[in-house]
Amino acid sequence: MRAFVITGPGRSEVVEVDPPVAGPGEVVVDVERAGVCGTDMEFFSGDMAYLASGDAAYPVRIGHEWSGVVSAAGAGVDPSWVGKRVTGDTMLGCGRCARCRNGRQHLCADRYEIGIRNGWPGALAESLPVPAKALFELPDSVDPALGALVEPGGNALRAVRAAGPAPGKTVLVMGPGTIGLLAAMFARAHGAVVHLLGATAESLAFARGLGFTEAWTRTDLPSVPFDAIIDATNAYDLPAFAVNRVEPGGRVVCIGISGEPSLVDTRQAVLKDVTVAGILSASGGLGETIETYASGAVDPRPLIAETVGLAEAADVLVGKRHGSAPKIHIDPRF
Repeated sequence: MRAFVITGPGRSEVVEVDPPVAGPGEVVVDVERAGVCGTDMEFFSGDMAYLASGDAAYPVRIGHEWSGVVSAAGAGVDPSWVGKRVTGDTMLGCGRCARCRNGRQHLCADRYEIGIRNGWPGALAESLPVPAKALFELPDSVDPALGALVEPGGNALRAVRAAGPAPGKTVLVMGPGTIGLLAAMFARAHGAVVHLLGATAESLAFARGLGFTEAWTRTDLPSVPFDAIIDATNAYDLPAFAVNRVEPGGRVVCIGISGEPSLVDTRQAVLKDVTVAGILSASGGLGETIETYASGAVDPRPLIAETVGLAEAADVLVGKRHGSAPKIHIDPRF
């Protein structure tokens, strides 16, 4: 089968590889859509932290936002999975440690991450092996494009949960990229009054086109009392900015990761009685994300700028795209 492989910083190729075989407890998924995100771009540039820590090494087969159809089931797997449309969790814990047993497999020290950690192959390929326990069935109302947006949506949903949105509460989302806009959509669906903070006129114009009229740069951000602030950027100084701007007793949720240490004055957090939370992965948010997409309460399809084939993946990873929407999808069948 064909697969996209990153062989080193700035180097990649589409190659023929052996198709996956479903091992015990596993299925094979024929991939219909795979999203490209900032983590994938960091693998291509060589800046991904796992490369330095030894949790990942070249060659890397990326792709952790995906949807597809189960084509084979291994020993111990219910054969009724075959033919079902699915997506799945990126985080694959060992299943034996205390974290896994307590439902926190995404924090397992020995975890695999599909297309990211410890060599588990990703979805920029025609087929993908996945543990059956990581699967989520997709209803007919969640098409392949929506299915490949479940993983980023689960991240955003967990950030919104941590922010504690409610009707009448005001939430500021910093960073109108894919995760930030998804968080804004989920917060709005919970009845919150949503503001967005961005850095470019183009990104803010796109956000306004999605109905987020309260979209600002840092220079014109109004003096609004924010009950919660979600940081979906990679700016090292914005977590401190969020602690400074959030209302006393409010919540600051960090889901973006800076390339350098972010400094927060904990004295200010204590004296304002602020809750600061970090969010890693979509684990625990995938099922509700699927339900929310299926109901139509959140429709993130306008976030997709275009869908291209494997041969164009390298261009996507260096930032080439058409349109102002933030997400690019790959159809590995092209």
